[in-house]
Amino acid sequence: MIKNYFKIAWRNIKRHKAYAGINILGLAIGIAACLLILQYVSFELSYEDFHTKKDRIYRVRQDRYDNGKLSTQWAAGAYAVGNSFKEAIPEIEDYVKVVENGQVVTAINNQPLKIEKVFFASGSFFNIFTYPLISGNANTALTEPFTVAISETTARNIFGNTNVVGKALQLNRRDNYTVTAVYKDAPINTQLKPDILLSYATFVKKNTSEDGRTPETAWLWDGCLTYLLLRNDADPAAVEKKFIPIVEKAVSSELKRAGFEVTDKVAVTYQLQKLPDIHLYSHYMNEPAPNGDGKTTYLLLSIAFFIVVIAWVNYINLATARAINRAREVGVRKAIGSRRGQLVAQFLAESALLNVFAIVLALALVIIAIPAFNQLAGQHLAFSLLGKTDFWAGLTSLFVIGVFFSGLYPAFVLSGFKPIEVLKGKMVTTSRGALLRKGLVVFQFAASLFLLIGTVTVYRQIQYMRKQSLGINIDQTLVVRPPIVGIGKDSIYLQNLAAFKNELIRETAIKGVTVSSSIPGEPGINAGGIKLVGADKSSQYRFIRVDYDFIKLYDLKMIAGRNFSQDFGTDNNAVIFNRKGIEQLGFNDPAEAIGKRIDFWGQQYTIAGVTENFHQKSLHEAFDPLILRLTPDARGYLSVKTTGSDAGQVINVIKTNWGKFFAGNTFEYFFLDDQFNKQYNADQRFGQVFSLFTTLAILVACLGLFGLASFTTLQRTKEIGIRKVLGASVAGIMRLLYQEFALLLVIAFVVAAPLAWFTISNWLQGYAFRINIQWAFFIIPFLVIVVIALLTVSFQSVKAALANPVKSLRTE
Repeated sequence: MIKNYFKIAWRNIKRHKAYAGINILGLAIGIAACLLILQYVSFELSYEDFHTKKDRIYRVRQDRYDNGKLSTQWAAGAYAVGNSFKEAIPEIEDYVKVVENGQVVTAINNQPLKIEKVFFASGSFFNIFTYPLISGNANTALTEPFTVAISETTARNIFGNTNVVGKALQLNRRDNYTVTAVYKDAPINTQLKPDILLSYATFVKKNTSEDGRTPETAWLWDGCLTYLLLRNDADPAAVEKKFIPIVEKAVSSELKRAGFEVTDKVAVTYQLQKLPDIHLYSHYMNEPAPNGDGKTTYLLLSIAFFIVVIAWVNYINLATARAINRAREVGVRKAIGSRRGQLVAQFLAESALLNVFAIVLALALVIIAIPAFNQLAGQHLAFSLLGKTDFWAGLTSLFVIGVFFSGLYPAFVLSGFKPIEVLKGKMVTTSRGALLRKGLVVFQFAASLFLLIGTVTVYRQIQYMRKQSLGINIDQTLVVRPPIVGIGKDSIYLQNLAAFKNELIRETAIKGVTVSSSIPGEPGINAGGIKLVGADKSSQYRFIRVDYDFIKLYDLKMIAGRNFSQDFGTDNNAVIFNRKGIEQLGFNDPAEAIGKRIDFWGQQYTIAGVTENFHQKSLHEAFDPLILRLTPDARGYLSVKTTGSDAGQVINVIKTNWGKFFAGNTFEYFFLDDQFNKQYNADQRFGQVFSLFTTLAILVACLGLFGLASFTTLQRTKEIGIRKVLGASVAGIMRLLYQEFALLLVIAFVVAAPLAWFTISNWLQGYAFRINIQWAFFIIPFLVIVVIALLTVSFQSVKAALANPVKSLRTE
């Protein structure tokens, strides 16, 4: 019996190839889009899954408050957190400390090799995290000072093989380490991808003062990532509550020891973050790597749902629209004894067969599309899900839901025809069935409109951010990454720096050179406890160490006071604020702040000038209160302003002089405008992915509309013939056929517009500087959808309007 069902279904598909093709293509595109997005979502949700203890690992993050208001949120916290919490809270089984060291340089055959991802890590690193060792002992690899564990790739790059335990490794031509372990490279789906792990004991030894003060007791020194391994029966919420008295007591004690008066509750708190949640829901200061976005991930998941539902709706619409064409078939079957259940099974078999063809085509489309999708979305997806049970379970669920969701209603509609009425030719479509089809068309185009409005909004916001004036000139600026080797001795480094700058400025194609600890696109250093001399309350700021040429080279606008100048011998104790920083100090008029003195980490500085606010970071973020502090021998980026002519020659000159004055360092450069705009890469990729799937949603909807228009026109063939005989024009008949679909599009707009308005309003709240929502964001997508829809139905409409009425009137 079942074999017979599928045999009849196959015959029906072959007999109505156009109808079957539209259905299969629509379903295939919908399922392929859904599978692509599910691949993306699955990858984003898989972060940290490879850690065997992931469900018990929590990161301790820090919040700091300024005068009772939340000022900064950190992924990293104080160095004393891990050991202090472990000693006081029995629910903590173990902890590990991870501190970012920054880049290091080693040498291979006397050629410098820069290594990017370098961290200090305490002894429990390999016992808490799952980074399998190729060689070495996990319990002792990182316990002693000046020992190091290296990744498999790093071992091969430096030594040529992985059998390197016990070998010496010199970093920055200064520190000598012994290799104690080699571990497998970290997978892509993790936040921590260390190339080198230096023992945390090395960090402690380097940073222990002569009077015995050590990072292990430091509660006022931030920058340590702390991960806790909780016991199996531990309650994270209960553990978190135990942090409060420990922190208040320890921080208060250290503040008093440092000479600060403690009059209120300590303005710092610590919270737990479950390790697998960090990638999608953590965007704090000192993150060891950029993270994903949970909202974006689940928004794309909802788009996948929309697209596949639109494809299923197409099937329902086309199947019910064809009801009148299959009515006689149903009537005959019932007349010879077919029961309704058998007919339902027959039509579900047809739906299943179409879905099977669609899934096979969808899998082929996904395999073909993954490389292009990776390039578009900036991902590293591989169609590896084919080997996973979860994938096949999900695909089977998608198939079963698709068969029943798309096939069940048409099956019951078709199997419900009364044979006597059908065979007498009295069968007509019901108003209820027509209303359902119209409702489904409204849903399809409301969903398409919603997505298209979102696409327009994302595009306009990205364009706004990229074209907005930054208040700082980053054009024609080449930036050389900071030297690492040979910067220890102040006098020698300062001499080399001055000579390097002088050599460059001699070039006619170079307009200026400056050195700074941060460049536009990067935040300054976070600095708390800054206040006017004599004031009670302090505030948090960002600050950048700069030389004399920074403000001139970047063309910052001075609104009060003056720039740094070597003509003033006191400028080593001078600072320049931005407008936001002055306002935070309590001055409405920038001129009032000139000459005032501030207390900056125990030293006093004079405010020499005030600049207008400028975008140190992207327009995602509001202006930070910012301080520029003069540091002529600043260790940092070298920004070179060029005339824009002969870039190759300029780079060669810089490289030659770099090798002369900063020997042993790798030469790495980039153009600042390109680097700054990378902050918008995630937004741009999201916009491209959003646009892609919006286009697919519209395409699938239009496939259904084309099929529906074909059958609707076919059903009205006789009516069209009569109208033509009675004198109706071609334009009048086309208007008749268009108006029904146009009305449905208007209803879809009324449904989609308020939902889209609410959604994009919430999305734009994530940007400190954002566009205003305009009616054009809604009208343009609506007009686009109207034009696409009318073009879709035009082929059948024009064909019907031009048909010979004699042939039309012969139609039964």
